[in-house]
Amino acid sequence: MITEETDRFNVQNPGLCPSLHWKGQFVLAERDPSIPPSNDGLFWCGQTQTCIGPDGELAEPANCCSNARTCHCGG
Repeated sequence: MITEETDRFNVQNPGLCPSLHWKGQFVLAERDPSIPPSNDGLFWCGQTQTCIGPDGELAEPANCCSNARTCHCGG
C-alpha cells in the first residue's frame, strides 16, 4: 500500500502539470538508490515561481495532476 506522503509527492502521477518543477528535474546524474533523496517535497510552480500556484493552492504533485485546477497546464 502506498503511504499518503509517498502518493502526495509522486512525480509520476498521470496528468502532472508541466508547470510543476522540482530540483530533481535539473540534476543530470543517475539516482543512487543507496542514498536517500534529500529534496522530497520541494516543489514550485513555473507560472508563479513559488510553492503556491496562480490559483492560490499549494504546488505539489498530488495537487497538480488534475484538470480541476484552473491553472492546470498553464490555463
